[in-house]
Amino acid sequence: MCLVPVPGDRTRASVPVDLTLVLAIDCSYSVDSREFALQIEGMTRAFRDPEVIKAIAEGPLGRIAVSVVQWSDASHQRVAVPWTVIIGEGDAHGLAGRLATLPRLLADGGTSITAMIRFGAKLLNDSPVAGQRQVIDIAADGRNNNGGYPKPVRDDVAEQGITINGLAILNEVPTLGWYFEQNVIVGPGSFVVVANDYAAYADAIKRKLLREIIGSTLS
Repeated sequence: MCLVPVPGDRTRASVPVDLTLVLAIDCSYSVDSREFALQIEGMTRAFRDPEVIKAIAEGPLGRIAVSVVQWSDASHQRVAVPWTVIIGEGDAHGLAGRLATLPRLLADGGTSITAMIRFGAKLLNDSPVAGQRQVIDIAADGRNNNGGYPKPVRDDVAEQGITINGLAILNEVPTLGWYFEQNVIVGPGSFVVVANDYAAYADAIKRKLLREIIGSTLS
């Protein structure tokens, strides 16, 4: 069973991890039910993948903490999976099982990457586990279109020592990878992974997770 830290439990709150990772799932208007399901399926497969599990185990502490958020416009961000510590195959498969049955919790909305950055930073700052690295992992198929410009918020987050990475799904905006590079990602080793469409999401999220888990040692 995955260890889910409870705020206020000082014993669990003292657990250090190699990485605290916010995984943000796009639930905006442009994401239909099939595309949402492909995001969920890809994330589920990633946490069942032996290569991902091995990468977690080979970290300095051998454990990471993950929280999953669904998001759309400036008013809609919701924690779908609270902070969960992954130590070994059992925990990874436990998280995968939970993801596999995860329903869509938000009604369609606009695309506020800005609000998701703010929400992710607060989630990391309030986390009951201590990550040696803190990362917000934002997947999207479109540019920010409400809630203010992302750049100033991104820059504020960088000052907190938080890294933002991007997964750009190019089915609607061919230049989205460039947009993420210019306006969204920030921090040491930050990067964008591109998926040409939702069918390519599973491979992209696996590659992205491996880079985030392993950190700067992966070229």
